[in-house]
Amino acid sequence: MQYMLLIYGNEGAAESHSEGLSPEQMTAEMQVWFDYSDWLRDQGWYVAGDALEPSSTATTVRAPEGEAVVTDGPFAETKEQLGGYYLIETANLDEAIEAAGRCPGTRWGTVEVRPVMGMPERPEG
Repeated sequence: MQYMLLIYGNEGAAESHSEGLSPEQMTAEMQVWFDYSDWLRDQGWYVAGDALEPSSTATTVRAPEGEAVVTDGPFAETKEQLGGYYLIETANLDEAIEAAGRCPGTRWGTVEVRPVMGMPERPEG
């Protein structure tokens, strides 16, 4: 079963924290994420993953009446923003929860574990 690990945190707090780090400290912070990705690969669970640019770079699109309405920035103000994700494939939810619990994002935010909905094959024709 595939699961998305959606990593949420306070962008402002993370940015403030990062500004005070030396290059060596920043490298050490990033190494934690590299090590985690390697652990997922070693488990055979890693499918994909990446960090996202800040929510201020987002563009929101809605089409309530069939015509796109485009807005700069995120749709809603929240205390935590989506900062990245991992797509993993595990045998069950317990393994996905184990993976989420080891995610470095849990140190400063939350990790949402969400099953990926399998879509049926499109019929030919």
